[in-house]
Amino acid sequence: MRIFATFRIALRALRRNKMRTVLTMLGMIIGVGAVIASVSITSGAKQQVEQQIASLGENMLLIFPGSFSSSGARLGWGNWHSLKLPDAVAIQTQIDGVTAVSPENRTRAQIIAGNQNWNTSVQGESPEYLQIRQWGLAEGEIFGPEQVRTAAKVCVIGQTVAKQLFPMGDALGQMVRIRDVPCQIIGILNPKGLSPMGSDQDDVVIVPYTTELKRINRETWLDVILVQAVSSAAMPIVQQEISSLLVQRHHLKPEGERDFVVRSQEDIAQAATTTARVMGVLLAGVAAVSLIVGGIGIMNIMLVSVTERTREIGIRMAVGARGGDILVQFLIEAVTLSLIGGGIGIASGMGVSTLLSSITEWPTVTPVLWIIIASLSSAVVGVVSGFYPAWKASRLDPIEALRYE
Repeated sequence: MRIFATFRIALRALRRNKMRTVLTMLGMIIGVGAVIASVSITSGAKQQVEQQIASLGENMLLIFPGSFSSSGARLGWGNWHSLKLPDAVAIQTQIDGVTAVSPENRTRAQIIAGNQNWNTSVQGESPEYLQIRQWGLAEGEIFGPEQVRTAAKVCVIGQTVAKQLFPMGDALGQMVRIRDVPCQIIGILNPKGLSPMGSDQDDVVIVPYTTELKRINRETWLDVILVQAVSSAAMPIVQQEISSLLVQRHHLKPEGERDFVVRSQEDIAQAATTTARVMGVLLAGVAAVSLIVGGIGIMNIMLVSVTERTREIGIRMAVGARGGDILVQFLIEAVTLSLIGGGIGIASGMGVSTLLSSITEWPTVTPVLWIIIASLSSAVVGVVSGFYPAWKASRLDPIEALRYE
């Protein structure tokens, strides 16, 4: 029961100077609130990026052409037309752990339908493309292997293209012209939204890769090869085996310069979330400074409180209170001050993040772990900042304390 009595004494002491108590807690409120708000914003940003990365596909690896040098000039990634259709076939047939492959060649073109036209991305893909990207169809169907073999004049379009070319919503079965190549729309994709880079994934026309290579773009190389691994655990092994296979097929030295690069979703996600992590660290650093300032404020006020209550301390010691009792009393006052401020700060931080989310339409997430961390931090700051004033109070001479005016 003694501990509860000490808490009551602490609360009564804090109520004596309400304005000073509120101003002292303000440092903790701002510090903890800043921590919660910054963590909520950065966690929401990270979650949004992860969702966008997941929308790219499941267990997906991407193989891009590499860079090369010409007359001393290094031309950068993607300028070497090193990927060919047989490379994709070899990956599909020779590597275990691969469930689907889509050779991709892409371009931009003006699409014409009746009296409407729209400039969009045209991608040549395999029928497995939608499986790799985890992308469903709103209407119709995807082209099949026979249509790939014959380079059929068919296509599947995204929601943006469908809305732009066919405002009345009757796109399925219609004809569109892609660079003087008439193609029939046999499917309409489900909406996908923005990519991690901010581009509209629904602004696309997908045709068989043979149609793209032979009829539309008239090229012999691939811009990228999409590969789906059997599981996320198998991705590192598949990635290594793809690299080894392409080194062999392209007659490269094992330790020499590569004319291709293999990227996984984890690589893309790590790169995409780096900015969010850096911003989170910076904001957390600012919030930590606020917590330290709040702790200094509590220590300052507790020292003032010890000085003001010197006579009270002397009376308590005269009637039997020990130094340890005085130490615990002032520690509890400091921790109570800190915890109340921390609790208000947590609520304020969550409120600010919710308000920002509603205004900016930016998702926010407040992890429970960080609420626990903020609460424990408040308690620790209270103990650390209150210990010296409490220790000083416990070391007072009762005789001198009673004489203090």
